[in-house]
Amino acid sequence: MTQWRKSKRSGGGAQSNCVEVASLSGHIGMRDSKDPDGPRITLPAEQFRRLAADIKHGAHDVA
Repeated sequence: MTQWRKSKRSGGGAQSNCVEVASLSGHIGMRDSKDPDGPRITLPAEQFRRLAADIKHGAHDVA
């Protein structure tokens, strides 16, 4: 069974916008915590690390 997790910094409640991640044999899966049966994105682990670093540095901020 896949173990999905979200950040400890994620707020609780129905209005919380959270992404859950799971380790999948060299890949990282991502899904919307409010729609666990909905679409998922899977990236190779290295691409996920680059994406996470870009997000931390504001590269994907919406203006």
